Amino acid sequence: MTVSTGARLHFGFANLSPAHERLYGSVGVALEDPRVTVSASRASSISCPDELDSHVRRAVARLDVPGAHVAAVETLPRHVGLGSGTATALAVFAAVARAYGRDPGVRAHAPHLGRGRRSGVGVAAFEGGGFVLDAGRPTAACDPGRSEPESWTVPPVIARRAIPDDWRFVLVVPAADPGRSGDAEAASMRATIADAIPTVATRIADLVTRRVLPAIESGDVAAFGAAIAAIGRLNGTWYADEQGGVYRPPVETIVRTLADDAVVAGAGQSSWGPAAYGVTTAADADAALDAGDRALERAGLDGTVRIVGARNRGAARRDPDPSAIDRRGGLR
Repeated sequence: MTVSTGARLHFGFANLSPAHERLYGSVGVALEDPRVTVSASRASSISCPDELDSHVRRAVARLDVPGAHVAAVETLPRHVGLGSGTATALAVFAAVARAYGRDPGVRAHAPHLGRGRRSGVGVAAFEGGGFVLDAGRPTAACDPGRSEPESWTVPPVIARRAIPDDWRFVLVVPAADPGRSGDAEAASMRATIADAIPTVATRIADLVTRRVLPAIESGDVAAFGAAIAAIGRLNGTWYADEQGGVYRPPVETIVRTLADDAVVAGAGQSSWGPAAYGVTTAADADAALDAGDRALERAGLDGTVRIVGARNRGAARRDPDPSAIDRRGGLR
């Protein structure tokens, strides 16, 4: 069984202040590329590359199966802000489950795989793609210091929209220090939540409901890009003390260079970075690539620049029986 899914952009959270009834509420979009693709088959023990070992062991334990042989066909860069951990964990789990004839049910199992505690965008992107807004979690039930799977569920999706076919994202991944993860990320989130200004959440809510969602429905790429960029900047005011500014160094130079280009509708930092993005269109793809190259040059960094489309479908699976392929491309 082979399972493939794309990266995701995380534009930010709807709220990080305990003064409001719900905490988190992530905003993001699924991408077609880059992708993680894994293949799995039944086995009596665990056989896989080192980088997949922890994911395979969790999947085998959770499914209570004897083992699995898992191979990495395509991989996502780790800790750059593209959701590699969640995408890989869910792809591995789904592939192993399908190899044993099981329905993956990734949303229910994600907490036990260590995924989806704060942001539900990665799980939602895997399930159905598109632009996603999740509901976050009741503030009273959140304890940033806890991580037991039994204490939380993945935040539910409250809005999902298909991104217009001609919209594109210029994705710039500089050769810079990785973004925060694990204990370091948890500590930064605790500090950020403790000092988060409540009124920022009100401004983000207005942007999502009055600008982002209407822009997707009307196909207004300029309005969408401007609104998403504004959400990123507002999130950056929450994170400024933890990451060294509204955008983490050296991402600020990249974001501002992209934003200044006429073919880029809006730019920002994905999650903790260092990945940056700009919103553009298929017609302006070549010019947007040039803008990405200039952004890296101005920042004095090597890196990769690519134009990617949104993925308006969930993870895809392929197994030896052609009649079993989900022709809609979705994997639940």
